[in-house]
Amino acid sequence: MADTKREIERKFEFTSSDGDQARLPDLTRVPGVGSVVDKGVVELDAVYYDTQDLRLDADSLTLRRRTGGADAGWHLKFPVTVGIRDEIRAPLSDRLPPALAALLRSRVRDAELVPVVRLLSSRDVRHLLADDHTLLAELSIDTVRAEGLREGSSSTAWTEIEVELADGVADESILDGVEKRLRKAGIRPSTSSSKLARALRETAPKQRKAAKGAKNSGPAEGTAGAHVLGYLRAQRDALVALDPAVRRELPDSVHQMRVATRRLRSAFKSYAKIVDRGVTDPVGEELKWLAAELGVDRDQEVLTERLRTRIAALPRTLLLGPVRGRLRIWTVARRTGSRRRTVAVLDGKRYLALLATLDTLLAAPPLLPPAERPVSDVLPKAVLKDYDRLAGRVHTALGLAPGHERDLALHEARKAAKRARYAAEAAAPALGKAAKKFAKRMKAVQNVLGDHQDSVVARDALRTLAAQAHAAGESAFTWGLLYGQEEATAAARERELPEVWARAGAPKLRERLTAP
Repeated sequence: MADTKREIERKFEFTSSDGDQARLPDLTRVPGVGSVVDKGVVELDAVYYDTQDLRLDADSLTLRRRTGGADAGWHLKFPVTVGIRDEIRAPLSDRLPPALAALLRSRVRDAELVPVVRLLSSRDVRHLLADDHTLLAELSIDTVRAEGLREGSSSTAWTEIEVELADGVADESILDGVEKRLRKAGIRPSTSSSKLARALRETAPKQRKAAKGAKNSGPAEGTAGAHVLGYLRAQRDALVALDPAVRRELPDSVHQMRVATRRLRSAFKSYAKIVDRGVTDPVGEELKWLAAELGVDRDQEVLTERLRTRIAALPRTLLLGPVRGRLRIWTVARRTGSRRRTVAVLDGKRYLALLATLDTLLAAPPLLPPAERPVSDVLPKAVLKDYDRLAGRVHTALGLAPGHERDLALHEARKAAKRARYAAEAAAPALGKAAKKFAKRMKAVQNVLGDHQDSVVARDALRTLAAQAHAAGESAFTWGLLYGQEEATAAARERELPEVWARAGAPKLRERLTAP
């Protein structure tokens, strides 16, 4: 069984090659540190794994099998921010545990994980304690020998200092104080983010070092094609990176992964003058499938939170029957099924095939002639085309009488607003403030229409909950009351839409977007 540990640390290196431990300064002068206790030397033997083309290293991930020390086993590390990583651990075994393999699947896919570096470390450990003997941080002086395991690799050695906050300690002022003392002693922060990064760099086969200078072909900088391809690649990378976050059930990860799929699909359509839809449409259909599958989980999260908020706002006198318990039972039943389904999708061949297709498409993009033109010639027209599409849908919806048909039309308008917003956001780095403002206006329209659609979905759920409550002999009063509130919310959003739409369609905004 894998478990996760948040690792907050800093690395330092000596300014000369001798690694003289006598140069370590008195760390009891660090504010908060009462004593430094020598814990002895530990011998560590770690083998790091990656694909032959170092896909994990490219994304700053590390996978190792380590023996020696108190935490022997498999360790997989994901970067969180500078100096902070999540380390996921699994017990020592001969083969990579399936739980860790699943977290690497979006990056590794069908490639084989092979040993790339072996690190032999002699770790001299010291504990930094508070006055009450609480462990604040662990400092280790690591004498490292790195052996490259790829063909043509070499070996190297160095000494470094690693300072890591103790479990449960989040105050980085301790690390700040230690760093200040070490700098005064002539010990500088490490230039490498990790031991593995340094080992790969210094033991790399010569031909691999030379290959890094190879030129990348593609549309010229400043062209519409270069800009759109950069955006598409960023969304593809986000999709890959969010896969393990979804598997780990990190907050908002399903939503963000779904957004990445939608942004990709939307960009294929919005920028069809740049990237050939004859090639991208089939990929877009697969992205639509993935977004729908992820939506099973995400939509349940949103709906449950909406209903919980509604219930929490009611006076206790209007909560008739086991309302919260009924919602919990309904949510757990749906959540369990949707969670299993999401993981099954990420483990499926269809999903892996989609990732491979995206890689192939972006490596050799089907660019059309306008891709060679400047961004200012192409991107504004694409954004405004999506705006005109949205305008037609809003006009149609507002012309319908309240009811089911209008609800459907407003839902279609919501999807068009999201596409126009995504198109503007994709163009914003090149077009500047006008595109950002345009995107903001589109988001305002999307929010009104989104709340309306959420109300439609919530009413369907409330009918189901009321029926279940009635069948169980419980009062359905509260569910009916909530249904009425959702009806009122939908009506309010419909009244609000014309004003929000009027602001979004300001002629000046359109002029600014197309201004030279």
